[in-house]
Amino acid sequence: CFLLLPTVPNTVEEQRARWQRKWSRTAKELLETEHKYLEQLDLVVTFFVTILKAKGTLKPAVLNTIFGPLESIYSASHVLSLHLERGNLGPGLENFCQNLELYGHYAENLEQANKTLKEQLRKNKSFRRFKKLQETRPQFQGRKLEDLLPLPLQRLCNTYSIVITSEYAAIISEAVKSISEVSRWVQDTVRKRENSLQLLRVQKLLKGQKTQVLTPGRWYIREGWLLVVPSKGEELKRRMFFLFSDVFIATKPCHPLHPLNSNKLACQAVYPLHQCVVDKVFGHTQSQGGLLSLSFPHKTLLLMSSEQQDIHDWYQSLTAAVR
Repeated sequence: CFLLLPTVPNTVEEQRARWQRKWSRTAKELLETEHKYLEQLDLVVTFFVTILKAKGTLKPAVLNTIFGPLESIYSASHVLSLHLERGNLGPGLENFCQNLELYGHYAENLEQANKTLKEQLRKNKSFRRFKKLQETRPQFQGRKLEDLLPLPLQRLCNTYSIVITSEYAAIISEAVKSISEVSRWVQDTVRKRENSLQLLRVQKLLKGQKTQVLTPGRWYIREGWLLVVPSKGEELKRRMFFLFSDVFIATKPCHPLHPLNSNKLACQAVYPLHQCVVDKVFGHTQSQGGLLSLSFPHKTLLLMSSEQQDIHDWYQSLTAAVR
């Protein structure tokens, strides 16, 4: 009689086949999203950059400021898509990584690009007319040039994460490392730009120029209305507060009938955070509202809100900023 031994599956072969299937899925997902991205980027290159170069509607320096290295970014992505179509994910990404610095420079230039675009739309009538005409083309589907310009950064930060988070990150570790580094560079640039816009917005909200909000190294954190509890039993005062990484600014609305400043805020005090001690007086329980105490060397502020979550969020933000 024969002894039948159980068949042992070829685990190495199965593992290889499983990895190959997942590798194909990652490449397929990347290719599909790359095609969609290229279609949108092509709108800018074909209907704006190429035609504007030929027509001379914008001076070369202005054209370069608005669009930066967009054509080179488009070419690099086009080459990547060709590699992906042939199933060459690894070599495709390695080749693509040689052009990654373009994204960093594009991110650094985007604020100036938007500024120059707005300026040209204001001053240059023929460009204004041209832009409006191009955006009415059916291919644009109601999208504006301003919607399409940030696409390369969105693509880098969001979609190339398909590769970074895939099981094959270890296999193409150099490519992943390069993409991660440039993604951080881009995100940091975008974060700085958004912060600058917030500082500028708050500066414009304040009456006059006495309070300088636009200070190097300062980060915007949050803003909101809080009630100030006076020390001598007077009425509660509703004030707008702005929290930054280094200061806490108290403001009040200007008179609604003021001819110039009716929509602005008057700065009442600027409190340095490095000398601040934050305490939650009440708002620890599930009761409504809460009260915060902010102690400075020569002043103590008692701030109140009828919303407990609001006072909790302020407490968290203030303690983090003071630390």
